[in-house]
Amino acid sequence: MSQIPLQRPDDAISDDDAQLAALGFESEFKRDMSLWANFSLGFTYLSPVVGIYTVFAIALVAAGPPMIWSLLIAGVGQFLVALVFSEVVAQFPVAGGVYPWARRLWGRKWAWMTGWVYLFALLATIAGVAYGAGPFVATVVGFTPSVTTTIACALAVLILATVINFGGTKVLGYAAIFGFGAELLGALVVGIWLLVAERHHGLGVLFDSFGAQGSHSFLYAFLAASLIGVFQYYGFEACGDVAEEVKNPGIQIPKSMRRTIYIGGAAATFVCLSLILSVVDFGAVISGEDPDPVATVLSDAFGPVGSKIVIVVVLISFVSCALSLQAAASRLIYSYARDGMIVGSRLWSKFDHHRAVPPYALLFAAVVPGILIIGSAVSTDALTKLISFGAIGIYIAFQMVVFAALRARVKGWIPNGKYQLGKWAMPINIGALVYGVAAIVNISWPRTPDAVWYDNYIVALLCAAVIGSGLLCMALARSHSNGTAPFGDAIPQRPNPTHAASVEPQPEPAGATDVH
Repeated sequence: MSQIPLQRPDDAISDDDAQLAALGFESEFKRDMSLWANFSLGFTYLSPVVGIYTVFAIALVAAGPPMIWSLLIAGVGQFLVALVFSEVVAQFPVAGGVYPWARRLWGRKWAWMTGWVYLFALLATIAGVAYGAGPFVATVVGFTPSVTTTIACALAVLILATVINFGGTKVLGYAAIFGFGAELLGALVVGIWLLVAERHHGLGVLFDSFGAQGSHSFLYAFLAASLIGVFQYYGFEACGDVAEEVKNPGIQIPKSMRRTIYIGGAAATFVCLSLILSVVDFGAVISGEDPDPVATVLSDAFGPVGSKIVIVVVLISFVSCALSLQAAASRLIYSYARDGMIVGSRLWSKFDHHRAVPPYALLFAAVVPGILIIGSAVSTDALTKLISFGAIGIYIAFQMVVFAALRARVKGWIPNGKYQLGKWAMPINIGALVYGVAAIVNISWPRTPDAVWYDNYIVALLCAAVIGSGLLCMALARSHSNGTAPFGDAIPQRPNPTHAASVEPQPEPAGATDVH
């Protein structure tokens, strides 16, 4: 892998504008986001505390303490995906992430479907994170836990995240850095205290399922529990969603993506380990006698007052995660609309230059998750369903970009951005695709045979509904054919006068070198 040395700030800004102009855009965003703010955005999107605290009980019930190993497996797999994305964003640093990347790597139809799937997944994940925060909010304010109070508290978290996002890029960056600092410090302090004062087991329990698999094989149970790993590692993409708000994105964003995996993954594993070793009775958790082991551990370790202080820190993590997800979703919607690719593009592409945000796209990313949260009142186990659908939708969208990159390489794409994988590009790309497809199959596999058929296949059915509705919209509205932005220009074009008229040649970014 190779990187180009950093340039002086003024030169970098000039190069950023020139590269974006060569890609067919003049950005309305302000490049106010620093490297650490960009990394913090990805970290809080990944949010080790939110990911672990939300799914810990589900994973522990499914496979016992060995579920922690899924964090390492998923971390390695998603690191490969992050490397592929790093190379793509370095050449195409355009706001919106997976949609514009898929557009440049393949074409308009593929990009439209990639963005469609990813948008639905993001909206479900925003709702899932806010819903997961609901019980913690209720605990802090003293509400009696119920579906109604959880929904009300989740809506409050969503509103707060929306207000922060309307502050603009600088406010978002500051909030992300604050959320990162509070989450990392809180995770370290809580984790260390649990390991020092509340540890009830040795490391040997990490290899003992305590009979969680029941009549199934342990592999079956482990794959079911791996949702905790799958749900953990996709914050790195958010670093690229705001590519037009970062100086020298071809260098900074790949760096932020890697740090998100390194630091976020290590923090998540540490949080999970400290919780596992602090659970007093695994049998009570697995049997359902202790349905909320996280609350039990925190209450035992810190008492009524101390546990509330810890929960406040946890809530900061949830709010930071929700606002990062919302920022990513709003940039995706804006990018879609800027290219005229969705119904109502004129509204969704409106830009508030004072706050430097797309206001209506941001409102969309708040209203729809709010509707999903309210709708959860009629669903059993709403949190698991929202998380499962959000995770698989994001994985599908990611793999559509990974596959598009692999196809482009086969057809002759030679990346010319400031970050390149060189001779490792093809094996890394293939490895990322193999991991992603395996994860998608695992998430969608039906595991509740005693439930009614549609509940057993709920994740696969939701994915089929989203993809099917997307294909129908493409056939009827044909909005994917709108807009004049280039597409498919990563792949070297054969001389063709008709096609050449719709694709602008992209000059090599200033300072880039070919490592092949």
